[in-house]
Order: sequence, then structure tokens, then C-alpha cells
Amino acid sequence: MSRLARPRHNRVIAGVCAGIAERFGLTPWTVRVIFLASCLLPGPQFLIYLALWLLLPQEP
Repeated sequence: MSRLARPRHNRVIAGVCAGIAERFGLTPWTVRVIFLASCLLPGPQFLIYLALWLLLPQEP
């Protein structure tokens, strides 16, 4: 497993979903669909995404 970082490739907005997918061996589209589905539920999903965008390092 690789470390959690935002990749420079295969990103749509900030690369957060692509980084999570790469870390856990999933496809980026799977993580994106899960994230979008989770936005239908109440909770801080969007704030968590913004925090990860700011806190996750970018791949070298």
C-alpha cells in the first residue's frame, strides 16, 4: 500500500478521492461514487473533503 497523498494524475477536482482510492486499492470512480452517495446523508462529508484537500500532501 502506498501512503495517503493526492496524486498529480487521475484527479478530477483536488485528487482527494483518487488518493484514497490509490491508498486502499480501489478505483477512483468507486470512491467518487461512494462520496457522492454519502452526500445524500446528513453529516460533514463536504467539510471533511475540504479538510483533506488542505491537509493531504501532494505526490512528489
